[in-house]
Amino acid sequence: MIPTLTTRRLRLRSWTVADAEAALAVYSREEVARWLSPAMDAVRDRHEMRLVLQHWVAENHRSAPPTGRWAIELTEESRVIGGMTLLYLPPGGTDLEIGWQLAPDFWGYGYAAEAGHEVAHRALEYPGVDEVFAVVRPTNTRGAATAERIGMEWVGETDKYYDLQLQVYRVRAADLDQPLADQQYGADQHRSSR
Repeated sequence: MIPTLTTRRLRLRSWTVADAEAALAVYSREEVARWLSPAMDAVRDRHEMRLVLQHWVAENHRSAPPTGRWAIELTEESRVIGGMTLLYLPPGGTDLEIGWQLAPDFWGYGYAAEAGHEVAHRALEYPGVDEVFAVVRPTNTRGAATAERIGMEWVGETDKYYDLQLQVYRVRAADLDQPLADQQYGADQHRSSR
């Protein structure tokens, strides 16, 4: 079972099948699905979302730390606004990838960077985990900016993962020594760019 993580504004917890409606508000949106790696079609309806969540719940029960899939919840409202992943990248399963997906209504408030920073911090505390990666499609400028706000640095471009040409960002333990301030999450400067 994956641990629940908390930040100043967020709670990251295991998905449940009861989250289907909230998850559908994220994963049914084409503007979210088009950036996912590996590619995932937008989820069509609540039934399909429940099947996806059943798979994720089972995956979380089998996952070994520090990997997992989290629902991102606004702490004050107990409202699910997105998801976080920390999974091994194919091929080989040696590189850890962090990923984030938010409902478009919650873009620009710094939530993805805040959640990503927490997950990366936790991952880098595990023995043998020296670095965490994010892979971003070249035209996904919002995703690249989020990776940078998490504290990741661009290290190049590759087609190694998912048979796609992707931008690679990396963070190492030394890069995450201090918690990020709210303004570093991009909560204010990016609200107007939505």
